Amino acid sequence: MLVSAAEMLKKAKAGHYAVGQFNINNLEWTKAVLLTAQENNSPVILGVSEGAGKYMAGYKTVVGMVNGMLEELNITVPVALHLDHGSYDACYKCIEAGFSSIMFDGSHYPIEENIEKTKELVKVCADKGISLEAEVGSIGGEEDGVIGMGECADPKECKAIADLGIDFLAAGIGNIHGKYPENWAGLSFETLDAVQQLTGDMPLVLHGGTGIPEDMIKKAISLGVSKINVNTECQLSFADATRKYIEAGKDLEGKGFDPRKLLAPGADAIKATVKEKMELFGSVGKA
Repeated sequence: MLVSAAEMLKKAKAGHYAVGQFNINNLEWTKAVLLTAQENNSPVILGVSEGAGKYMAGYKTVVGMVNGMLEELNITVPVALHLDHGSYDACYKCIEAGFSSIMFDGSHYPIEENIEKTKELVKVCADKGISLEAEVGSIGGEEDGVIGMGECADPKECKAIADLGIDFLAAGIGNIHGKYPENWAGLSFETLDAVQQLTGDMPLVLHGGTGIPEDMIKKAISLGVSKINVNTECQLSFADATRKYIEAGKDLEGKGFDPRKLLAPGADAIKATVKEKMELFGSVGKA
Protein backbone atom coordinates (compact mmCIF):
# COMPACT_ATOMS: atom_id res chain seq x y z
CA MET A 1 0.00 0.00 0.00
CA LEU A 2 1.47 3.30 -1.07
CA VAL A 3 1.46 6.01 1.60
CA SER A 4 1.77 9.78 1.59
CA ALA A 5 5.29 10.98 2.43
CA ALA A 6 4.02 13.52 5.00
CA GLU A 7 4.11 11.23 8.03
CA MET A 8 7.51 9.64 7.31
CA LEU A 9 9.09 13.07 6.83
CA LYS A 10 7.55 14.53 10.00
CA LYS A 11 9.09 11.61 11.88
CA ALA A 12 12.43 12.14 10.11
CA LYS A 13 12.47 15.85 10.98
CA ALA A 14 11.70 15.13 14.64
CA GLY A 15 14.27 12.31 14.73
CA HIS A 16 17.05 14.28 12.95
CA TYR A 17 17.49 11.90 10.02
CA ALA A 18 16.46 12.03 6.36
CA VAL A 19 14.46 9.73 4.10
CA GLY A 20 15.99 9.10 0.67
CA GLN A 21 14.05 9.72 -2.52
CA PHE A 22 15.53 7.38 -5.10
CA ASN A 23 14.42 8.07 -8.65
CA ILE A 24 13.28 5.02 -10.59
CA ASN A 25 13.80 4.48 -14.32
CA ASN A 26 12.58 0.93 -14.99
CA LEU A 27 11.65 -2.40 -13.36
CA GLU A 28 15.21 -3.20 -12.20
CA TRP A 29 15.55 0.20 -10.54
CA THR A 30 12.21 -0.09 -8.74
CA LYS A 31 12.82 -3.63 -7.53
CA ALA A 32 16.36 -2.82 -6.32
CA VAL A 33 15.20 0.22 -4.32
CA LEU A 34 12.20 -1.56 -2.76
CA LEU A 35 14.19 -4.65 -1.75
CA THR A 36 16.93 -2.50 -0.20
CA ALA A 37 14.36 -0.49 1.79
CA GLN A 38 12.80 -3.71 3.09
CA GLU A 39 16.18 -5.31 3.93
CA ASN A 40 17.22 -2.19 5.86
CA ASN A 41 13.82 -1.57 7.45
CA SER A 42 13.84 1.97 6.06
CA PRO A 43 11.00 4.15 4.79
CA VAL A 44 11.57 5.15 1.16
CA ILE A 45 10.31 7.54 -1.52
CA LEU A 46 10.31 6.42 -5.16
CA GLY A 47 10.81 9.48 -7.36
CA VAL A 48 9.52 9.66 -10.93
CA SER A 49 10.46 12.56 -13.18
CA GLU A 50 8.19 13.45 -16.10
CA GLY A 51 10.77 12.07 -18.53
CA ALA A 52 11.07 8.78 -16.64
CA GLY A 53 7.26 8.55 -16.48
CA LYS A 54 7.09 8.88 -20.25
CA TYR A 55 9.92 6.36 -20.69
CA MET A 56 8.10 3.80 -18.52
CA ALA A 57 4.98 4.09 -20.75
CA GLY A 58 3.03 6.53 -18.58
CA TYR A 59 2.12 7.17 -14.94
CA LYS A 60 -0.55 4.46 -14.78
CA THR A 61 2.03 1.87 -15.86
CA VAL A 62 4.36 3.06 -13.09
CA VAL A 63 1.60 2.87 -10.46
CA GLY A 64 0.62 -0.64 -11.62
CA MET A 65 4.24 -1.84 -11.50
CA VAL A 66 4.94 -0.38 -8.06
CA ASN A 67 1.68 -1.62 -6.51
CA GLY A 68 2.29 -5.07 -7.97
CA MET A 69 5.80 -5.20 -6.50
CA LEU A 70 4.66 -4.06 -3.04
CA GLU A 71 2.33 -7.05 -2.97
CA GLU A 72 4.49 -9.68 -4.70
CA LEU A 73 7.71 -8.81 -2.86
CA ASN A 74 5.89 -8.48 0.50
CA ILE A 75 7.14 -4.94 1.08
CA THR A 76 5.97 -3.79 4.52
CA VAL A 77 8.04 -0.60 5.01
CA PRO A 78 6.37 2.75 4.21
CA VAL A 79 6.70 3.55 0.49
CA ALA A 80 5.62 6.79 -1.20
CA LEU A 81 5.43 7.15 -4.98
CA HIS A 82 6.34 10.75 -5.74
CA LEU A 83 6.29 12.89 -8.89
CA ASP A 84 9.64 14.73 -9.10
CA HIS A 85 9.75 18.30 -10.48
CA GLY A 86 6.20 18.09 -11.75
CA SER A 87 4.65 20.67 -14.01
CA TYR A 88 1.14 21.86 -13.13
CA ASP A 89 -0.43 19.46 -15.70
CA ALA A 90 1.72 16.48 -14.68
CA CYS A 91 0.64 16.93 -11.05
CA TYR A 92 -3.00 16.38 -12.03
CA LYS A 93 -2.10 13.38 -14.22
CA CYS A 94 -0.22 11.73 -11.34
CA ILE A 95 -2.99 12.41 -8.85
CA GLU A 96 -5.40 10.72 -11.26
CA ALA A 97 -3.01 7.79 -11.89
CA GLY A 98 -2.70 6.96 -8.18
CA PHE A 99 0.58 8.53 -7.01
CA SER A 100 0.68 9.03 -3.23
CA SER A 101 2.85 12.16 -3.32
CA ILE A 102 3.65 14.92 -5.82
CA MET A 103 6.08 17.77 -6.25
CA PHE A 104 4.86 20.89 -7.96
CA ASP A 105 7.85 22.77 -9.32
CA GLY A 106 6.60 26.30 -9.73
CA SER A 107 10.06 27.80 -9.17
CA HIS A 108 10.21 29.22 -12.72
CA TYR A 109 6.95 31.17 -12.28
CA PRO A 110 6.81 34.63 -10.68
CA ILE A 111 6.34 34.04 -6.92
CA GLU A 112 2.67 35.21 -7.03
CA GLU A 113 1.80 32.60 -9.65
CA ASN A 114 3.80 29.91 -7.83
CA ILE A 115 1.75 30.72 -4.68
CA GLU A 116 -1.57 30.72 -6.56
CA LYS A 117 -1.01 27.34 -8.25
CA THR A 118 0.48 25.76 -5.11
CA LYS A 119 -2.53 26.92 -3.06
CA GLU A 120 -4.88 25.21 -5.49
CA LEU A 121 -2.88 21.95 -5.39
CA VAL A 122 -2.76 22.02 -1.56
CA LYS A 123 -6.55 21.74 -1.51
CA VAL A 124 -6.70 18.97 -4.14
CA CYS A 125 -3.98 16.92 -2.40
CA ALA A 126 -5.47 17.39 1.08
CA ASP A 127 -8.83 16.05 -0.16
CA LYS A 128 -7.12 12.90 -1.46
CA GLY A 129 -4.56 12.35 1.31
CA ILE A 130 -1.61 12.95 -1.05
CA SER A 131 1.52 14.74 0.15
CA LEU A 132 2.72 17.85 -1.68
CA GLU A 133 6.23 19.24 -2.12
CA ALA A 134 6.79 22.75 -3.50
CA GLU A 135 9.95 24.49 -4.68
CA VAL A 136 11.39 27.97 -4.21
CA GLY A 137 14.63 29.05 -5.91
CA SER A 138 15.58 26.75 -8.75
CA ILE A 139 17.91 23.79 -8.29
CA GLY A 140 21.00 23.98 -10.48
CA GLY A 141 21.86 21.75 -13.42
CA GLU A 142 19.38 20.17 -15.78
CA GLU A 143 16.63 17.66 -15.11
CA ASP A 144 14.23 16.84 -17.94
CA GLY A 145 14.74 20.18 -19.62
CA VAL A 146 14.29 22.22 -16.42
CA ILE A 147 17.57 24.14 -16.15
CA GLY A 148 18.63 26.05 -13.05
CA MET A 149 21.87 27.72 -12.03
CA GLY A 150 21.78 26.62 -8.39
CA GLU A 151 20.38 29.86 -7.02
CA CYS A 152 19.69 30.33 -3.34
CA ALA A 153 16.04 30.70 -2.37
CA ASP A 154 14.67 33.81 -0.67
CA PRO A 155 13.77 32.69 2.90
CA LYS A 156 10.74 35.04 2.96
CA GLU A 157 9.39 33.48 -0.25
CA CYS A 158 9.99 30.05 1.33
CA LYS A 159 7.86 31.06 4.30
CA ALA A 160 5.08 32.36 2.02
CA ILE A 161 4.94 28.97 0.22
CA ALA A 162 5.36 26.92 3.44
CA ASP A 163 2.41 28.75 5.01
CA LEU A 164 0.06 27.58 2.23
CA GLY A 165 -0.24 24.12 3.81
CA ILE A 166 2.25 22.11 1.75
CA ASP A 167 3.87 19.07 3.41
CA PHE A 168 7.55 19.68 2.60
CA LEU A 169 9.62 22.32 0.86
CA ALA A 170 12.53 22.22 -1.60
CA ALA A 171 14.59 25.38 -1.20
CA GLY A 172 17.53 26.08 -3.47
CA ILE A 173 20.72 26.34 -1.37
CA GLY A 174 23.33 26.20 -4.13
CA ASN A 175 22.68 22.50 -4.88
CA ILE A 176 22.54 21.15 -8.44
CA HIS A 177 21.36 18.07 -10.31
CA GLY A 178 23.90 15.71 -11.83
CA LYS A 179 27.65 15.76 -11.22
CA TYR A 180 29.04 18.75 -9.34
CA PRO A 181 31.58 20.85 -11.27
CA GLU A 182 35.13 21.42 -9.97
CA ASN A 183 34.38 25.05 -9.10
CA TRP A 184 31.18 24.35 -7.12
CA ALA A 185 30.97 26.71 -4.16
CA GLY A 186 29.25 24.22 -1.81
CA LEU A 187 25.91 24.41 -0.02
CA SER A 188 24.78 27.70 1.51
CA PHE A 189 24.11 26.71 5.12
CA GLU A 190 23.37 30.35 5.87
CA THR A 191 20.37 30.20 3.50
CA LEU A 192 19.29 26.80 4.87
CA ASP A 193 19.45 28.08 8.45
CA ALA A 194 17.43 31.20 7.58
CA VAL A 195 14.79 29.08 5.78
CA GLN A 196 14.59 26.62 8.67
CA GLN A 197 14.11 29.42 11.20
CA LEU A 198 11.20 30.88 9.24
CA THR A 199 9.51 27.57 8.31
CA GLY A 200 9.78 25.85 11.72
CA ASP A 201 8.65 22.21 11.69
CA MET A 202 8.32 22.02 7.91
CA PRO A 203 10.53 19.18 6.54
CA LEU A 204 13.02 20.56 4.01
CA VAL A 205 14.19 18.78 0.87
CA LEU A 206 17.70 18.62 -0.60
CA HIS A 207 17.71 17.96 -4.34
CA GLY A 208 20.84 16.92 -6.21
CA GLY A 209 22.13 14.59 -3.48
CA THR A 210 24.75 13.00 -5.75
CA GLY A 211 28.30 14.13 -5.02
CA ILE A 212 27.59 16.33 -1.99
CA PRO A 213 30.29 15.50 0.60
CA GLU A 214 29.10 13.44 3.59
CA ASP A 215 29.86 16.14 6.16
CA MET A 216 27.68 18.61 4.22
CA ILE A 217 24.85 16.05 4.04
CA LYS A 218 25.03 15.54 7.82
CA LYS A 219 25.08 19.27 8.48
CA ALA A 220 22.09 19.79 6.15
CA ILE A 221 20.16 17.11 8.09
CA SER A 222 21.01 18.87 11.37
CA LEU A 223 19.52 22.06 9.89
CA GLY A 224 16.15 20.51 9.06
CA VAL A 225 16.64 18.61 5.78
CA SER A 226 14.45 15.50 6.06
CA LYS A 227 14.34 14.30 2.44
CA ILE A 228 17.33 13.89 0.14
CA ASN A 229 16.97 13.10 -3.57
CA VAL A 230 19.39 10.70 -5.25
CA ASN A 231 19.31 9.83 -8.94
CA THR A 232 22.59 10.35 -10.82
CA GLU A 233 24.60 8.27 -8.34
CA CYS A 234 22.44 5.18 -8.92
CA GLN A 235 22.68 5.71 -12.67
CA LEU A 236 26.48 5.92 -12.50
CA SER A 237 26.83 2.77 -10.37
CA PHE A 238 24.41 0.88 -12.65
CA ALA A 239 26.36 1.95 -15.77
CA ASP A 240 29.72 1.10 -14.19
CA ALA A 241 28.67 -2.44 -13.16
CA THR A 242 27.04 -3.09 -16.55
CA ARG A 243 30.17 -1.91 -18.39
CA LYS A 244 32.39 -4.19 -16.30
CA TYR A 245 30.14 -7.19 -17.01
CA ILE A 246 30.31 -6.61 -20.78
CA GLU A 247 34.01 -5.70 -20.85
CA ALA A 248 34.75 -8.95 -19.02
CA GLY A 249 32.95 -10.76 -21.85
CA LYS A 250 30.35 -12.23 -19.48
CA ASP A 251 27.57 -11.57 -21.98
CA LEU A 252 29.30 -13.98 -24.37
CA GLU A 253 29.55 -16.83 -21.85
CA GLY A 254 26.63 -19.30 -22.00
CA LYS A 255 23.39 -17.33 -21.79
CA GLY A 256 25.11 -14.27 -20.34
CA PHE A 257 23.25 -12.13 -22.89
CA ASP A 258 19.91 -12.92 -21.18
CA PRO A 259 18.70 -9.53 -19.86
CA ARG A 260 18.08 -11.09 -16.46
CA LYS A 261 21.78 -11.90 -16.26
CA LEU A 262 23.01 -8.85 -18.16
CA LEU A 263 21.19 -6.38 -15.88
CA ALA A 264 21.79 -8.23 -12.58
CA PRO A 265 25.18 -6.66 -11.73
CA GLY A 266 23.74 -3.19 -12.37
CA ALA A 267 20.74 -3.90 -10.14
CA ASP A 268 23.07 -5.14 -7.37
CA ALA A 269 25.11 -1.95 -7.75
CA ILE A 270 21.96 0.16 -7.29
CA LYS A 271 21.15 -1.81 -4.13
CA ALA A 272 24.63 -1.14 -2.74
CA THR A 273 24.37 2.60 -3.51
CA VAL A 274 20.90 2.87 -1.96
CA LYS A 275 22.03 1.04 1.20
CA GLU A 276 25.04 3.34 1.54
CA LYS A 277 22.79 6.40 1.25
CA MET A 278 20.23 5.07 3.74
CA GLU A 279 23.04 4.54 6.25
CA LEU A 280 24.39 8.05 5.64
CA PHE A 281 20.91 9.64 5.92
CA GLY A 282 20.17 7.72 9.14
CA SER A 283 16.93 6.09 7.94
CA VAL A 284 18.00 2.45 8.52
CA GLY A 285 15.71 0.79 11.07
CA LYS A 286 13.32 3.75 11.10
CA ALA A 287 10.39 2.05 9.28
